Amino acid sequence: MIYFLIYLFLEVLISVNISSAIGGLWTFFEILFSAFFGITILMNFRSTFRENVISVSYKCIDLEEFQRLNLFSIFGAILLIIPGFLTDIIGILLQFSVFTTMLVNRYNVKSKCKTDYEKYNKEKDINVIDVEIISDNSRTK
Repeated sequence: MIYFLIYLFLEVLISVNISSAIGGLWTFFEILFSAFFGITILMNFRSTFRENVISVSYKCIDLEEFQRLNLFSIFGAILLIIPGFLTDIIGILLQFSVFTTMLVNRYNVKSKCKTDYEKYNKEKDINVIDVEIISDNSRTK
C-alpha cells in the first residue's frame, strides 16, 4: 500500500508539472498518442516475441531472461496505455531492450552470442566416413 501511495504522489507531482508546462490540449494529445502507441506495441508483440525466440536459439539469452524480456515488453505497453506521465516514461523505458536487459541482469554483463554452431557442425562432419555396404546374400531373388 505504501508503494502505491508513493507512486500516486510521484505521478500527480510529475503530471501536474508537465501539464502546466505544455498545456491541457497537448496533455490530451500525449495521453491519446501514448495509448495508441501502447496498443500498437501489444498488437505487434509477435515480432518482439520472434526476435526473443531467435535470441534464445542463438544462446544470446537464457530462458529466464527470455521470459522477463517478454514480460517487460507487455508490462511497458500496458503502462503506456494507462494515462499519466510517469507511467508513460516507465513504459517507454521498458520498451528498450537496453534498459530491460539491465533490469534482468542486475547490471551483470552476459557473454556474447554463441553463433559458432555452423563451425562446430562442420568440424564434426569432417570425421564422418561414408560407406556403402553390399551384402553377399544369396537369398535375394
